[in-house]
Amino acid sequence: MTAGAADAADTERKGQRTRRAILLAARRVFGEVGYERATIRTIAQAAGVDKSSVSQYFGTKENLFRESVHWTIPMDLVIADTAEQTAANLARGILSAWATEPVSPMAVLLRASMTTEQAAELLRSHITAQVVDAMEDSVDAPDARLRIALAGSMLMGVALQRYVLQLPDLCDASSEEIARAVAPLVATLLTD
Repeated sequence: MTAGAADAADTERKGQRTRRAILLAARRVFGEVGYERATIRTIAQAAGVDKSSVSQYFGTKENLFRESVHWTIPMDLVIADTAEQTAANLARGILSAWATEPVSPMAVLLRASMTTEQAAELLRSHITAQVVDAMEDSVDAPDARLRIALAGSMLMGVALQRYVLQLPDLCDASSEEIARAVAPLVATLLTD
């Protein structure tokens, strides 16, 4: 590798590190203070970068927010041969995602959606595309989309009350205990 190519590779890696640091800081700041109160300056300080770097990589606060809360749901690992197994996979997946990463993109977006219409629309479109559309063919019922939306609402409510509101009884139970209790309820929604 030539000196010029090595310098370009180092610059690219530094750029990727800076970009990742900004995204992680943005997620933390949006999660702590919400979309409206978060500022580019605060995010830049949290990331340890100049305010102009945030603008260089993301342009606007809206673009930064969209990228910092983007996540992909691995529906190929969720949808199973039976409604019972799919429900168990959904429950475990949501609970483990929140437990593993309390300031996950999903958590930040859910919190922000309570106060900002822009975030609420982003969450609605994301869940519709990633979950409802993806699961529609696996639920054999005339109202499949409604049933999937209800199942998702139930699970998001459990996650919200456990990880955001921190209800004592939900916090005292293990993720596995909660998944075992809620999965049969979700399964009833996924069958006709």
